[in-house]
Amino acid sequence: MLNVRLFLVGLAGFFWGGFITPFSIKLARSYKIMDHPSARKIHAVQMPRGAGLGLWAGYLLWALSIVELAPEVRWSATGATLVFFCGYLDDMQSQSPFLRLAAHFLAASLVVFPMQLPPLTAFTCLAWLTGVTSAYNLIDGVNGLCTSLFIASSLALVFWGTSLEGAMMACMALGVLCWNFPAAQTFLGDGGSTLLGFLFASNFIRITARLLVRLQIHELILLLLLFGGVPVLDTLIAFSRRILEGNSPFYPDKKHFHHLLTRLTNSPSWTVLCLLSLQVLFLIGGLTVCFRLS
Repeated sequence: MLNVRLFLVGLAGFFWGGFITPFSIKLARSYKIMDHPSARKIHAVQMPRGAGLGLWAGYLLWALSIVELAPEVRWSATGATLVFFCGYLDDMQSQSPFLRLAAHFLAASLVVFPMQLPPLTAFTCLAWLTGVTSAYNLIDGVNGLCTSLFIASSLALVFWGTSLEGAMMACMALGVLCWNFPAAQTFLGDGGSTLLGFLFASNFIRITARLLVRLQIHELILLLLLFGGVPVLDTLIAFSRRILEGNSPFYPDKKHFHHLLTRLTNSPSWTVLCLLSLQVLFLIGGLTVCFRLS
């Protein structure tokens, strides 16, 4: 029966993501929410932003349908709304990175604090959730990359906790991916990429909360790094490199993993495949740690 529910929820998520995306494309074109080519970007033509609009709407409908069974979803839905609209505003007109970081921190607080975790665990999870939200935005530089990493991460939650929410989110993102890979007709935009990071990270913390409270701090950090995977590793390296070069950690450049791999392979599709494979290895490691510690 559970497998049937997973299949039906996943199927509904896939069709929602696939059919709602054309409306977000039309909306972006109507209001000129476009991603323009620049020296820092690899696309050569302007592209509609805002595919995350359908993802946000789909998650909100999901939250409304299960709120009586899982009241805590109110906090993640509220945080997701804050994260999405902060990013969507940035898609329209560039906002301060510090303002976005503050919004991500506030959204993460809405999820972590009501869980009443031990103080050190709560602080670590809060920092991780805030960081993952931003990291998924920083990794979003090649068609399909951010969405593919999110799908893999959400499916890992299905293996760990038989999460209906993980299945729904993964399949909804797969529906959007059909419009973004290999040839993009739309981009997630900052609203969509940060939303994916927040949804995965907040869902992970809620599903694994009973395990997290029992872990020593070094075990907790290891687990969070493994499930953060490629986006977190890339962000940590990028921030460290920029600080060592005397720049702001938020200073944009073309030295992320996806930039280097694309130049090396001359193929964005191979870049996605390589980084997705690396993400899967991280997730297998994370699941292994989860099962051993549980």
